Amino acid sequence: MPFRWSGRDLQTLSAAAMSALLLTSAAKHFREPEFFHPVVPEILCRDDSGQRPNGPLAVLSREEWVAASGLLEAAAAVGLLIPAARPATAGCVTAMFTAFLVGHVGALRTAYGPAGTPRQRTVHTLRLPLQAPLIAWAWTLTRRNRRS
Repeated sequence: MPFRWSGRDLQTLSAAAMSALLLTSAAKHFREPEFFHPVVPEILCRDDSGQRPNGPLAVLSREEWVAASGLLEAAAAVGLLIPAARPATAGCVTAMFTAFLVGHVGALRTAYGPAGTPRQRTVHTLRLPLQAPLIAWAWTLTRRNRRS
């Protein structure tokens, strides 16, 4: 007898896979925060050295933004595993991945600028297009699946 996957089963499996991805990424935010530094837009980064004025959006340092986004990813990973919270959490994850596009575009521009290295070009050229399937995947989890 063949095993049949219901829509709910597939969505639960998909949510668990995205949750694992988010938890892995969240852990990397704390193990290797410098990996995420180029993706945080300069306009958001507070400078406490006094070398440049802080704009109205510069409320956290680069390190604090990386830590905050790691915490958000960990919380989202948990939220995706709770069926009642999944649609709202998935909507927030979709928005988060969409917002990350700005940082990825900025990092790519910097990588191809005069200070960019071949490694940075490769890393950021690969990272930016990965956002599109992540956004689409998160969006698929926003729908409530009531069929069993």
